[in-house]
Amino acid sequence: MLKMIVCMKQVPMVTELPWDTGTGSLKRDLAEGMMNPACKHALEAALRLKAEHDGHITAITMGPPMAEEVLREAIAMGADRCLMLSDRKMAGADTLVTSYTLARAIEIFCPDFDLILCGCHTSDSETAQVGPQLAEELDIPVIAYAEHVQLGDGSITIRRVSDNFLETLEMDMPGLITLTTHNYVPRYTPLAGLQDAFDEPNILIVSADDLGLDEAMTGIQGSPTRILDVFSPTAEKKNIVLTGAPKKIVEELFERFDDRIGSVIRKDLKVDRQSHG
Repeated sequence: MLKMIVCMKQVPMVTELPWDTGTGSLKRDLAEGMMNPACKHALEAALRLKAEHDGHITAITMGPPMAEEVLREAIAMGADRCLMLSDRKMAGADTLVTSYTLARAIEIFCPDFDLILCGCHTSDSETAQVGPQLAEELDIPVIAYAEHVQLGDGSITIRRVSDNFLETLEMDMPGLITLTTHNYVPRYTPLAGLQDAFDEPNILIVSADDLGLDEAMTGIQGSPTRILDVFSPTAEKKNIVLTGAPKKIVEELFERFDDRIGSVIRKDLKVDRQSHG
């Protein structure tokens, strides 16, 4: 049996995120949540491997109690078992401490895994660090940004695009891969399946004490990352109206924006115009 773990995260749906300006952390209990899109694609990849190779899927998430919703959704989609890492002591963890916490949970509750699948990044932070850091914690190989996964005899073959090159890589198991959102479009989850999932008792709630976490590596206090400032980027636009004869407008356009237009089309317009008189 192929034993897989899918790490997933609940992320906010809203565009205006409720940040704690004092700590720089997101107030997750104030935002409506959803399953992180890349994590959902990773789960879909695991579900297809499960169907092909008689697999078993354990879904793991770390977050406040409301994050249990993504595990219920995972059950509705086809996950077999769920772990919920939830404790006030774990709150505010950065990627280093998050990967440490996930690794301890996997070592205790899923020590005989074959493959870990993660989304390549999360929509609320975009660091793409937890997957590789988790592999480092568990001392297993990792391949990031996979677009296609195929299981072999004791190994797994991954295809991905890197620097515009198509790569085919092979990795021994146990190992970890992170999935992009290019393939493995998540399946539709019927309403009846969601209803059954919320009646499912097979979710294990795990605390910091259950994991025996080192207090120096727990939550915001154990996280070396410090947020200096949080702000929403703003895009400023300026309208410029050019008037006159068409020839005059074109000449003025090139005078004002020669460098910008040239960088877009990758051509030095000044040299080209001089060569044509």
